[in-house]
Amino acid sequence: MTTAMTSAALFDLTGRTALVTGASSGLGWRFAKVLAANGANVGIAARRTDRLAALKAEIEADGGRACAVALDVTDLSSIAPAFDAVEAAFGPVDILVSNAGVAVEAMLADMTAEQWRKVLDTDLDGVFFTGQEAIRRMSRSGGGSIINIASAIAFHVSKTLGAYAVAKAGVVQLTKAMALETASAGIRVNAICPGYIETEINRDFFATEAGRTMIQRHVPMKRLGDIGDLDGTLLLLASKAGSFITGASIVVDGGLVL
Repeated sequence: MTTAMTSAALFDLTGRTALVTGASSGLGWRFAKVLAANGANVGIAARRTDRLAALKAEIEADGGRACAVALDVTDLSSIAPAFDAVEAAFGPVDILVSNAGVAVEAMLADMTAEQWRKVLDTDLDGVFFTGQEAIRRMSRSGGGSIINIASAIAFHVSKTLGAYAVAKAGVVQLTKAMALETASAGIRVNAICPGYIETEINRDFFATEAGRTMIQRHVPMKRLGDIGDLDGTLLLLASKAGSFITGASIVVDGGLVL
């Protein structure tokens, strides 16, 4: 058994350059910190750039390297400049984590055109256009890893989240299509599909009796996911540990979709 197979070297990201969208809070914040902690130089991107300063400071305090860039994935004119800024700081981006997303709760019969488009523009179109830019650049620079953040709801529909489910199911199929078309260029494209993961947005709800009951009723493992439960999957897909994995959508949900 080789050293690489028995050590942290398999997951080491030293010298790699990552771009994480939607990094100003929640999962994106965590993804950026995990990538940096494992050696990657990280471009942290979001619409709310004021919040990125604190994340950058945290990463640097832990010995990592980060640069903050403005990126609204629904504004196509902002995508290439975000990549340019990260590449100017650290070199070619070879890890993209497409995490930016929104959700609108409404029954489909009541949903407005504006609500529908808001979800699809961000959660599906944003993943496509950001990934398209990454593919063009990675094809020129020798390859890389694209990690799209989908959701367990792509396989397990919930009332009032129809638009979100459609978008995330689209991300699963987009991931496969991207993987098929880019494999020969040395680009791997995969998706992570989280279930119920505790973040600052949902923490209060899951602390209520209704929230606890939901978890007990629907999650076979009988617990809410911790944000750290996604770390291993992220590192697997970003690193050489996952070098033969492409087109996969990995569900991390405590058994929700079973």
